[in-house]
Amino acid sequence: MAEALHLGAGDDARLITVSDVSAEDLLAASGYVFVCPENLGSMTGLMKEMFDRCYYPLLGRVEGRPYATAIAAGSDGRGAQAQIDRIVTGWRLRRVAEPLIVNLDAQTPEAILAEKHVPQAQLDACRDLGAAMAEGLQLGIF
Repeated sequence: MAEALHLGAGDDARLITVSDVSAEDLLAASGYVFVCPENLGSMTGLMKEMFDRCYYPLLGRVEGRPYATAIAAGSDGRGAQAQIDRIVTGWRLRRVAEPLIVNLDAQTPEAILAEKHVPQAQLDACRDLGAAMAEGLQLGIF
């Protein structure tokens, strides 16, 4: 999903894994698309750790910047979505697109543990979200 978003956003966008992103990376960006899976109704631990690590260094420094989210979920996605929205409220970020939640319908132990395959229609939606974010930033809409 993140790769499809990046493809849609084009060459000016940066794709950085949450374990590698720094507060300086986020400060240098004009906008954000946060992408993560939902595990047990919550955002992943790595995403939470990134927010923990970057939250205070960015507090008061990124207000008004646009953001969007893409969540891969086994059944719902709203738990991870709500957590991200609550955290970025403190940064005063501005949501510019409806949450993109991809429900992969993993409800059995076998499905949960299996490798996931995102349907092409959902990858297209990710690509379109990346393109919309990039275009909105480039045109000054965001």
